[in-house]
Amino acid sequence: MSEALENPEALELDLTDVEHRVGKPIGGGQLWEPCQASDIRRWVMAMDYPNPLHWDEQFAKKTKFGGIIAPQSIAVGLDYGHGAAPACVGYIPGSHLIFGGEEWWFYGTRVRVGDKLYQKRRFHDYKVAETKFAGPTMFSRGDTVHHNQVGDLVARERSTAIRYLAAEAEKRGMYESQLGEIKRWTQTELAEIDKLRHSWLLSNRDGVSPAFEEVKVGDVLPRRVIGPHSIASFTTEYRAFLFNIWGTFGWVAPPGIEDPWVYQDPGWTEGFGFDEEGAKIDPRLRDGLYVGPSRGHIDADRASDVGMARAYGYGATMGAWCTDYLAYWAGHEGMVRHTRASFRGPAFEGDVTYFDAEVVGKEEGSVWGVPLVQVRLRLTNQEGVLLVDCTAEVELPYAAEREITGD
Repeated sequence: MSEALENPEALELDLTDVEHRVGKPIGGGQLWEPCQASDIRRWVMAMDYPNPLHWDEQFAKKTKFGGIIAPQSIAVGLDYGHGAAPACVGYIPGSHLIFGGEEWWFYGTRVRVGDKLYQKRRFHDYKVAETKFAGPTMFSRGDTVHHNQVGDLVARERSTAIRYLAAEAEKRGMYESQLGEIKRWTQTELAEIDKLRHSWLLSNRDGVSPAFEEVKVGDVLPRRVIGPHSIASFTTEYRAFLFNIWGTFGWVAPPGIEDPWVYQDPGWTEGFGFDEEGAKIDPRLRDGLYVGPSRGHIDADRASDVGMARAYGYGATMGAWCTDYLAYWAGHEGMVRHTRASFRGPAFEGDVTYFDAEVVGKEEGSVWGVPLVQVRLRLTNQEGVLLVDCTAEVELPYAAEREITGD
């Protein structure tokens, strides 16, 4: 048994490079090119979100939008570090990171082909707690504000990162002891999954928005399923985040900030760091999947090195799943205005993820100036284990407005 397990107080996180950065703007990556139609299509393909508004030009041209638009979730796909950058600040030796949750606010500006998003980032705060997973664990939060090329506010995000000592998580092996063998699905089970998935795809393909007056507290949204998750699906998701594609971004820093934390080493454990200089010749050395902190997502051995037991999905992906699911139900006249998602566990290889949601409130005179419904959304795996607990506020049109503006 390790010394830390016998005496938890013997283990500490070195936060000497963290405290002095709290509340300060930080730097990071900025994509070179504007958003293209292929970026949007790649994104929804990876998120398993076949809403034709986001990939089918013939369908989209017949809508009020006049062509393909991006889903609201694209903001994280057009960001560097899938939103985690401002929550992963400061050098902590021997550490690793997983997502703990996201909170999003959307301000009504749609992202279209040709738009370019710019980010302002800030390290908000942190706290340290003792966890069964890895002992002393830091929960840090960071803010990202997304504007487009003309200065319109698109979205704000507050992300939560969970930073811990990888070696300690590996020793404790919490997931190793909880997980059994990778689920082997029968053809009958897979047929049921496909049936449920297809039913959800047809649930609002035409983008008809529920009227605010007609929606009732207690209404249940159509159930959705994604999976079974696999190395192929995890890789497809990873490559849809544009910053992971070779040469897509450059480093930027906020003006007037001394040591603005642009691309410093957060202290990744051995085998999970980047080689910034070497990557100028061989870009595999910093793309994160071949080499870097994300390699455990598709490599079971590397996943075990950071306490995750087997290949696993991305927190940023789960957040995007929530937004997409709610936006599909809200239709073309609706909009997701706010989500708060707590990530309780990863989507592991071989598992499926179910979406179940219920309307829990209505607010006609909201601070947004639009009618909102509150929705409680839960993502679980095939064993009923909670993966994401999400609450959201979704804008819906009044019936009269829907009749005037509907297609």
